Amino acid sequence: MKKENQQLILDGIDKEILRQLTADARKPILEIARKVGVSGAAIHQRIRKLEENGLIQGSKLVLNAKVLGYTTMAFIGIYLDKAIRNPDAVRQLKNIPEVLECHYTTGNWSILIKLLCKDNAHLMQLLNHQIQSIEGVSRTETYISLDQQIDRQIGF
Repeated sequence: MKKENQQLILDGIDKEILRQLTADARKPILEIARKVGVSGAAIHQRIRKLEENGLIQGSKLVLNAKVLGYTTMAFIGIYLDKAIRNPDAVRQLKNIPEVLECHYTTGNWSILIKLLCKDNAHLMQLLNHQIQSIEGVSRTETYISLDQQIDRQIGF
């Protein structure tokens, strides 16, 4: 790994380490070392450098929401009557646990959110009683995801 114009340039070993860790962040360092053909200490040192340079920003536990009964994924475009209402709307959206992502967008919508609900009735309840009641929300457009076909991070 080297830095060029504030951008990291990764070598083959770095890329393989990242492939292994993005597939399973809990994969043992020695297992990665055997696959790559270098020592465990070298892998540990490279991971530390990737963290220090800001490429790796921690790891996370991934929950299977379906096991908890959350089966409806929806994307909602939110129209605000005034752009100045964005910070307050986002503050209120943060209080809705089902909102997984919130994006400030160009185009027709002011905000695009990703929601995970138990079912369509739960989605309708959130729309009618929480999202559309936020001051400044003039209307929403809802798209229900039938199936998530790709789920990944940037690849190498």
